[in-house]
Amino acid sequence: MPKIKALRWWMIGLIMLGSVINYLTRSTLAVAAPTLLQELHISAKEYSWMVGAFQGAIMAQPLCGYVLDVLGLKMGFAIFAVTWSLVNMAHSLAGSWQALAWLRGALGFAEGSANPAGMKATSEWFPAKERGLAGGIYNIGASVGSMLAPPLVAWAILAYNWRAAFVITGALGLVWVALWLFLYQPPDRHPALSSEEKAYIAAGQEKHLQSDGSRPSLGKILVQRNFWGIALPRFLADPTWGTLSFWLPLYLSTVRHMDLKHIAMFAWLPFLAADFGCVFGGLVAMRLQKMAGLSLINARRCAFTLGAVLMLGVGFVGFVESPYAAIALLSLAGFAHQTLSVTVITMASDLFRKNEVATAAGMAGTFGNAGLLIFSLMIGGLVATVGYTPFFICLGLLDLLGAAVLWTLVRERRAEGLDDAKGAS
Repeated sequence: MPKIKALRWWMIGLIMLGSVINYLTRSTLAVAAPTLLQELHISAKEYSWMVGAFQGAIMAQPLCGYVLDVLGLKMGFAIFAVTWSLVNMAHSLAGSWQALAWLRGALGFAEGSANPAGMKATSEWFPAKERGLAGGIYNIGASVGSMLAPPLVAWAILAYNWRAAFVITGALGLVWVALWLFLYQPPDRHPALSSEEKAYIAAGQEKHLQSDGSRPSLGKILVQRNFWGIALPRFLADPTWGTLSFWLPLYLSTVRHMDLKHIAMFAWLPFLAADFGCVFGGLVAMRLQKMAGLSLINARRCAFTLGAVLMLGVGFVGFVESPYAAIALLSLAGFAHQTLSVTVITMASDLFRKNEVATAAGMAGTFGNAGLLIFSLMIGGLVATVGYTPFFICLGLLDLLGAAVLWTLVRERRAEGLDDAKGAS
């Protein structure tokens, strides 16, 4: 088979495309919410329980990561993608908020595989110095999928109905699975990978993070301070993404009084900004290593901190009168959040062995989604009385706290003797 130059970047592009579909399907409900809630007579509090069902189920990411580590990335991710595509299509059959809550739970479980899969692919296909940028490119899928949802779902609703929107976005997932099964192979078996690129990837891998051949141990990962150093910042940071993904259309509808066409015009802009944040976080870390001589971990911590400072802008959303100014500040939040989020997500591949990366990333994702779940339920329960403004203020402050945790807990692993499972004190 002919060799493909820079194949690793094509592979991360294929993973990114899967992430686009993943976030497009999970965002379909949010865009359809103003129409769906009215047609099915669902309240904001009941909607928060539907969102909560998704977030509760997606916290099973450690199980998804374990399956990916054991079955392998190709087959494991294909199984999860087929599942989430079919479950998303089944949303079209629901007639009550209870049915939708059950379906959201099933969708959340299957879609929890995306982040561990992306981190596993990044750790296998890229040398350490390129993993931040590769992780940023993969995570562009999250914002592109969320960005495509408003115009695509609004079009489906206006042209057909809200039920058709779920069928269309789910069917796209099945198309991607076919591409995945046809094109993906791990680097040690891919026939289009040149010997030069294979050697380049291997030379840039940390020897002390290579797989030891054992199955990942949840208990061993949980006792490491480095795990808590990335899990707690995700717990504090991920509510931002949940707010943009699940509550932004309702906020624009109820507070800024936008109709479905205006939501389709503006609700995607924070996710476009998030695309740039995905790449920006990785580039900042790379430049700090090259220009300032910082270590990999310190460069990532600086990138996270920069994103946290920029996140302070979201606190002013509730104080501006212009809806366009509010959209601009929410776009800044999307950019800042992905700058820091991509950074901390990528650190799973910097701190854990190859056979642990998907499991560790999944466990950290559980904490991120737990934070999102708690925050979303609070919005659903309190927004009618206190409004959205206190929640926007909290988002910026939580990320600064996350930066402090990242600097305090994470330690670099340079060799076996520095394995923080042994030196966690």
